[in-house]
Amino acid sequence: MILVLKFIHIAAISIWAGGLVSLPGLYVQRAHVKDKEALYRLQMMVRFAYVTIISPAAFLAVASGILLIFGQQTFAGWFSVKLFFVALLVILHVLTGLVIIRLFREGEIYPVWRFIFTTALTGGVVLTILFVVLAKPTISAQFAQDLFEPGALRRLAQSISPWAIP
Repeated sequence: MILVLKFIHIAAISIWAGGLVSLPGLYVQRAHVKDKEALYRLQMMVRFAYVTIISPAAFLAVASGILLIFGQQTFAGWFSVKLFFVALLVILHVLTGLVIIRLFREGEIYPVWRFIFTTALTGGVVLTILFVVLAKPTISAQFAQDLFEPGALRRLAQSISPWAIP
């Protein structure tokens, strides 16, 4: 069962990450399309990719990752770092959706500098996740060592919460 979940997780992440990296290349074509029919086709292609392929892959990647957490009981420092960068990827996914909503209004374009920045940022986040997962670096931060234990977040929240029951 774990092997099937890992396969689904890796396949979904590949589709999700590949889609997020490739969408800015479609956005930048918006400036070169003048014909209304060609603009409509580009808009439909971008929306189809985001709604039908990339977003379901993101959901499947996150859902299968959560199931893998429960199946493997991963409580390592590197895993917390991975989750941080996955959260960044989710934020980039949401921002990508907001760009799609706005991009195809009259007179909007996607500048080349934004294409380069977004593609590099998304690619960097994906490569960082890949590095962390493959290298599994040892996190030896003494100040946060207790935060990597199971239940540490609850203890932290109770220590700073005014509503905590002693």
